[in-house]
Amino acid sequence: MKLAEQFEMDEKYDEAYAEYRKELPHNSGDVELLTKLAHLALILGKKDEAKAYYGKILEIDPSSILAHEQLIDIFQSEDKFKYYLLRGNMHALQQQMSYAKSDYKKAIAHAKDNAEALPARYLFASISESEEKFQEAIDMYLRIADDDEKNPMPYIKLAELYEKTEGIISSIQILERGLKNGGFEEFKEILAGYYIRNSQPEKALKLTQNELTKARALMDLGRNDEAFNILDGVKEEYANQPLIHSLLAQYYFQKNMYDEAFVQIEEYEKLAPNSPLIYQMRALIYETMEDSFNEHLNWGKYNILKGEKEVALNEYMTAYQFNTKNIEIIETIAVQLEGLKDYTKACEFWEKLVTLEPNNSNALQKLAIFRDSIGDYTGAMDYMERLKEVDPRSQFVQDNYSKYQDRAENGGNFMSFFKSIFGKRM
Repeated sequence: MKLAEQFEMDEKYDEAYAEYRKELPHNSGDVELLTKLAHLALILGKKDEAKAYYGKILEIDPSSILAHEQLIDIFQSEDKFKYYLLRGNMHALQQQMSYAKSDYKKAIAHAKDNAEALPARYLFASISESEEKFQEAIDMYLRIADDDEKNPMPYIKLAELYEKTEGIISSIQILERGLKNGGFEEFKEILAGYYIRNSQPEKALKLTQNELTKARALMDLGRNDEAFNILDGVKEEYANQPLIHSLLAQYYFQKNMYDEAFVQIEEYEKLAPNSPLIYQMRALIYETMEDSFNEHLNWGKYNILKGEKEVALNEYMTAYQFNTKNIEIIETIAVQLEGLKDYTKACEFWEKLVTLEPNNSNALQKLAIFRDSIGDYTGAMDYMERLKEVDPRSQFVQDNYSKYQDRAENGGNFMSFFKSIFGKRM
């Protein structure tokens, strides 16, 4: 390498190029070496070799801006399709998506045939999908499906996009078309899953070879004992898959075997700890058991995971009506109210919490902050004193005690604060 570098410094480019090429068999994945060879190949007028080296660099490092820029310059006058395709890729790397899509359209227009245009179509569709321009993506994937007949991927993408736009029936129809016209056998299991979700268990049962899908379809058809026989036979094989535990929980629930159902839900939770289904299953069981507190508590947890915070709060409030001394539900409601910026109502529940747990340092801190925020400095200091007694090492106490004390001594209580604001008008 040193000899090659010396030749390059002396502008003996033929000799440098020859020396660098000797290194290539030993360092074929060295981007720096490939860059030197590509650069020298351009200097020496070996354009085809330069293209090959820059192409190899992109195989190793698809995000190389330098390789893109050089290939764009090379192809500008000789191959408009590759020129626009590469320029689109570079714009995409630079997060300039509108420019990238414009270039991909131009690449498609300059392609010699539909097969050559496919990479640009895929890239255009992918960007449209990421931008949530679903109809634009659908139009492009439909064209791809016509041109790339042996590839199942466009149909799968279309099924996903149709579910977001037109609904699950359109997803099923496009997959059925792929199965019929493309002969994509792998679509059978995908379609079976869609049939289950669309309440068509009979069709799912005809297509699927998967034991869990069969069991799920049978349960939907009310053939629970047949389903259980399948599940019982494969429970060891599928023990690490959440689905088998949810299906067993469903079976036991339908048989009123609630203890067994709860065991399966616990197993499911170990494998899918953040799934809303955990709390949905528990809520349904507690509803049947007429345990209203736990029913609404679990519906609350379910809706939190679904992102429905206000619905969740209503469920927690309902649960609270059935057990007004439950620490977990009171604290949960307070936190949810804070999340919804209803600090006054949240304060009511923090107060309920310290009534039940006088040494709850978190609640005491929350109440001190709230009282201070509304100008009730004496009340804030009362909570600060209690917090200091409960948790003397609290960082909050250390950081704020003197400030709260000063405001309490000089700012007065809430009534003096109230009068200072409104007294002149009274």
